[in-house]
Amino acid sequence: MSALAGLLAGAGLEPGLATQADLTGADPALPSSFRIGEAAQASIAALGLAAAALHAARGGPMQRVAVAMDDAAAEFHSERFLRIGDTPPRDPWDAIAGAYPTRDGVVRLHTNFPHHRDGILALLGCAYDRAAVAAALLQRDAVPFETEATAAGLCVSAMRSFAEWDAHPQAQHLATTPLLAIERIGDAAPRPLPAPGARPLDGFRVLDLTRVIAGPVAARGLAAHGAEVLHITGPHLPSIPTLVVDTGRGKRCAMLDLRETADAARLDALAAGADAFMQSYRAGSLAAKGFSAEALAARHPGIVVGELCAYGWGGPWANKRGFDSLVQTSTGFNVAEAEAAGVAPPKVLPCQPLDHASGYLLALGVVAAWHRRAVEGGSWRVRVTLARTGLWLRGLGRLADGFAASPHAPPLVTEEGPFGPVRHVPHAARMSVTPARWARPAEPLGASPAAWQG
Repeated sequence: MSALAGLLAGAGLEPGLATQADLTGADPALPSSFRIGEAAQASIAALGLAAAALHAARGGPMQRVAVAMDDAAAEFHSERFLRIGDTPPRDPWDAIAGAYPTRDGVVRLHTNFPHHRDGILALLGCAYDRAAVAAALLQRDAVPFETEATAAGLCVSAMRSFAEWDAHPQAQHLATTPLLAIERIGDAAPRPLPAPGARPLDGFRVLDLTRVIAGPVAARGLAAHGAEVLHITGPHLPSIPTLVVDTGRGKRCAMLDLRETADAARLDALAAGADAFMQSYRAGSLAAKGFSAEALAARHPGIVVGELCAYGWGGPWANKRGFDSLVQTSTGFNVAEAEAAGVAPPKVLPCQPLDHASGYLLALGVVAAWHRRAVEGGSWRVRVTLARTGLWLRGLGRLADGFAASPHAPPLVTEEGPFGPVRHVPHAARMSVTPARWARPAEPLGASPAAWQG
């Protein structure tokens, strides 16, 4: 309960809201030395309570939020439970992705997107073959190769211990930043909350310009409580099919090419009707097209901009690309987990908790900003960083017997949609008055027009 109260306080909400939560279960919920179950339960419950409080502020009844730890932990690797028909999800990893020994350590490569893969192969000067990549990396030192790859905009992490990470300038920068940053970035009159709808976030519109896991999980969480979510991607951008289906529940998906003036204007017109604009692109990429948080706030007073990145917006790694698996490696988790298990590092965590927790924290921050907008007015920016979420997970403490856990297999929900029969994990937050649900099944990218409903 203390973790939940801390998240609510960090979002500027009343910590006493935590008394409306019914939290059951105990770690280890997954085989790990880290309290992943507690992180899952607290972050999912915090979003549910924020939504419930907003519903009450709109004139609806206050309700209780129940979250079983096993269900929350299952939702933290929802992509693994997904079934399209009777088919398990395809292995999302590229043939050369993963950890490799170097001359003096270990590096992890993330090559799931073709341009990242091709960049790594060009840097190593080798063929698209795991043995060739392994041989090339044995001629390199870990940190210099990470530095070279980072400068080239590629996705590589050198493996560090917690002590090595804590001494890194980026870790020292992150230690001075909040877990959930909610900042007023412009003036606007208070925007009164609409009358209560059938669900807490009915009537709120969200533009979702995020990809892969963390950002899409945030938007999926908002959709579970009734928000209208319009996912926007570009026709030239790569995607991971399993994740499109898993994180696409409750959303409509449209295509816009922001390299085209007309499509950029269309996005701006959509932003005029949005309550939140969420993005997880590399620093400066949307700003160069006129969609920085400040520019959005200037053109659309009252908007809430949610931003997510791997390592933060300041410090020497402010522009470093990263994914959960890479952040685990560079920030010490792979070494610490291996030491706890008594095996040689690297040992990965049993799910991607930095992604999932960051997603729910971003959604929590957006709802908290809507609370503030109604009372104080203003335009707001919400920021969450995977590596900073990692510091929070570390702060929850360790487990001596964590690897004895057996993962919980939750009952799956079946829905019919454009992908056929899909079975998926239900949302773990059980709302006593407005049950969380996704009003529409996942759909292919570009299946819907770039327009709001109604």
